[in-house]
Amino acid sequence: MGRMTESRRLVLASASPARLNLLQQAGLAPHVIVSGVDEDALSADTPGELALVLAEAKASVVAGLDEARGALVIGCDSVLELDGEALGKPDDAADALARWKSMRGRSGVLRTGHCVIDTATGRQVSATASTTVRFGEPTDAEVEAYVASGEPLHVAGAFTLDGRSAPFVEGIDGDPGNVIGLSLPLLRALLGELGISITELWT
Repeated sequence: MGRMTESRRLVLASASPARLNLLQQAGLAPHVIVSGVDEDALSADTPGELALVLAEAKASVVAGLDEARGALVIGCDSVLELDGEALGKPDDAADALARWKSMRGRSGVLRTGHCVIDTATGRQVSATASTTVRFGEPTDAEVEAYVASGEPLHVAGAFTLDGRSAPFVEGIDGDPGNVIGLSLPLLRALLGELGISITELWT
């Protein structure tokens, strides 16, 4: 019998309700502390590297705060790679509309950077998970109705798997959680690199 240890405090450095929900459904109870990182100020050579740089920036800002002392801090950021470009949240409704018209009938790669910092030891691990998304062919009227709902303005790539755009996504190759905002298998692997089992964090 192992000695019962108090479960480590988990902090999510993201304002995303979808990420929080994924962690809660997996039995974790993170505190949310939003980093306030200016995402437009950071750049990288590829969309995958950009997602990672943003995730690391969010995690490191929050890990430096007093209220995160002793906690495990998780930072994530997602971008949709289409034609080699990194697409984050659309600028406005017109941008979302144009994007959907260009994505229809094509595939993109959703890249989510993940960074975990153990503030108790100062150790940091990070990696990017990639999932291919095959877009369906919604009509102009469907695209307009979707953009009018407001949903695509708040999500990377102007779509989400767990919302109103779900009928417009034909399928994915890879981890669905990654598209929603966080890859639980990758999180488990990163925690493992820090010597922590995800089951120790169950509430």
